[in-house]
Amino acid sequence: MHPVILAEMLIYCLGMLIVGYYFVRREMTQSDYLLGGHKLPGWALALSERATGESAWLLLGATGFAFSTGLSSIWVFIGIPIGIIVAWIFLAKRFMKETQKTGALTIPDYLAVRFGKHAKTIRWLSALLIIYFFMFYLGAQFAGAGKTLSSTFGMSVTAGVLLCAAVVVIYSCMGGFFSVVWTDVIQSFLMIATLVILPIVALIYILLNDLSIHDSLIQAGPSFSSWTGGAVGLAIGVLIVNNFSWFFGYMGGQPQLSARFMALKNEKEANTARNVAIIWTILAYGGAFTIGLCGLALYKTDQFKDVEMVLPQMITDLFPSWIGGILLAGILAAIMSTASSQLLVLTSSVSEDIAHKALGLTLSEKALVRLSRVTVILAGVVGTVIALTSESLVYTVVSWAWAGIGNTFSVAILLTFFWKKTSGVGIIATIISGFISTVIWISTPLDEMLTSRFSTFVIALIFGIIFSLVFPNQQEPTTDVKEAS
Repeated sequence: MHPVILAEMLIYCLGMLIVGYYFVRREMTQSDYLLGGHKLPGWALALSERATGESAWLLLGATGFAFSTGLSSIWVFIGIPIGIIVAWIFLAKRFMKETQKTGALTIPDYLAVRFGKHAKTIRWLSALLIIYFFMFYLGAQFAGAGKTLSSTFGMSVTAGVLLCAAVVVIYSCMGGFFSVVWTDVIQSFLMIATLVILPIVALIYILLNDLSIHDSLIQAGPSFSSWTGGAVGLAIGVLIVNNFSWFFGYMGGQPQLSARFMALKNEKEANTARNVAIIWTILAYGGAFTIGLCGLALYKTDQFKDVEMVLPQMITDLFPSWIGGILLAGILAAIMSTASSQLLVLTSSVSEDIAHKALGLTLSEKALVRLSRVTVILAGVVGTVIALTSESLVYTVVSWAWAGIGNTFSVAILLTFFWKKTSGVGIIATIISGFISTVIWISTPLDEMLTSRFSTFVIALIFGIIFSLVFPNQQEPTTDVKEAS
């Protein structure tokens, strides 16, 4: 590893720890620790939501996908931004208002409050679903960090996993939501710098060296230069649906993202956050798509054993080491921002949804915060063990998590927000059917024909509607968060 790059990486990690140390000195309530106590500015929450939502998948996976498929990858780069933009325009303020009205700190908490008669069942099912999937999801982030640090910085995979896990666990434990959000802000700037500066420099290099993206697409093969990947007939629709289907997971169902909506404090801050998030999203996804296509002009399609390394290779080839180190830190930033938020979601499910609400433990605010910090450490340890021992399982469950959690909760949230006939039994049916259908769909050849990111949403929606109609809510007053527990 180049000494300049190593120094920059260590400075970055130290900076994250300093942020955590700054907030550990504050007196915090459980609401502060898990949701920032509605004290954070909207622009910071927007940048945090974007950094959290875009892990190394955007910088490595999405750019590698564009490099390996060509123009047909555009449907991913359209579907995801539309989902993000729709969520910020139509769901963010609704989350804020519902949170302020109910006092809920988590998605399971909110759903339980809204359907008081079935509160405990909803709380247990939701919390256990999050804990199961997110424990492996967290392990996947740590494993991804090990792979990234090994490929880009020359560090061993084990050392990379341990370094990332240690830094994330320490600053998340110390400052909770405050330190996670403010470190996300730093990380979002690093990520956007990489995704904006790199394609500009790459395009200039291509122009000055008489290279052509158009010619490289044609040379790569007929599917690369086609917006539909060479598909015909029904296959075109399947390709578009499969790539576009990432959209559904952004409809309020990702707890680590919806927490930022719930933390907004007023209408003005929500408007600011919406604008910042939309601008960041357009720049980031436009940059990632361009990087993939530029890679085709710079390298041969068979040059990489792992196409996800096209972005790090471009940085190494096009920038001096001191600038390259800063941009490469953007990859580590993407991983850490997502991992820390997932860690906090796991913590909230254990300390708030299960210990405090489902089990009804009577604890002081200090004791709740202490329990949350202990949970952060334990979850971090388990996630690290998973990352070091079960890599293949981890990456399988990551696919499950997007559909099993994101699409399942998206249906539950959309029904609760926008359909008055939604019942508690309907929400229970949504959660159970979403989980079961995801596991079955991904475990069979069905997923190769039509992605579970689409099927889970449709199946959970159908079950939610049918069971809400068959088992409507009894007329009862809306309970507050304390009564529902």
